[in-house]
Amino acid sequence: MATPDPGVYISPAQMYQEVRGLALAVGRIESKIDGILDETKDIRADLQDHESRIRTLERGRWPLPTIGVLAGVGGAVTGALALLAR
Repeated sequence: MATPDPGVYISPAQMYQEVRGLALAVGRIESKIDGILDETKDIRADLQDHESRIRTLERGRWPLPTIGVLAGVGGAVTGALALLAR
């Protein structure tokens, strides 16, 4: 007949040490997550700043093609008037 396996015994002191170790690990993880969240807020603020700057640049660029077209039309009209004036 085989002897039964007595199993594993974990004392309350060992269990307490494990729980304390886990609590410390969770505390470190929480502080790292808080740091990551703060960095994410900074990134969001930078992203909004960049977005507003890009929108400002885009608004400032729209007249350039219009000015080019108007200058071309003005040149064509001036050329046609000069040709017809002869």
